[in-house]
Amino acid sequence: MIKDSLKNARIYYGISENLKAGFEWIKKQDLKSMPDGRYEISDKMYANLQSYLTKDDAPYEAHRDYIDIQYMVDGEELSGVTEYSNCSVKEEYNKEKDIEFLETSVKEEFYKLKEGEFFVFFPTDAHKPAIKTDKNKNVKKVIVKVSV
Repeated sequence: MIKDSLKNARIYYGISENLKAGFEWIKKQDLKSMPDGRYEISDKMYANLQSYLTKDDAPYEAHRDYIDIQYMVDGEELSGVTEYSNCSVKEEYNKEKDIEFLETSVKEEFYKLKEGEFFVFFPTDAHKPAIKTDKNKNVKKVIVKVSV
């Protein structure tokens, strides 16, 4: 997992060309005024722009075929994060949606994602996104799905 501000994204460009392209796409968009939906970026990545109300709780999730860049456009939320190896399967992997739902019995660690910040979640990172901070709030977030 990586957590940082978009202004520092350049530091991570060397990880992969696709990750670099994902960050560049985020930087070039006017995400606050774009409507929610799916945006095709290339044959190796796409973005889901979402507006929603943060939750009290959620299951952990993990992905096998994509790395997530989760960028907070507006608002703030918490995400639980743990190693995939700390989890057990709650709902079997769905290849079409590239998602598996998990549960864990280890002590949870939560990180706050604020406007202008991002997480990068790799296939080894189980994550529990969209959790409320002090109370449930409306947020807008884009998730760029980068092919591994």
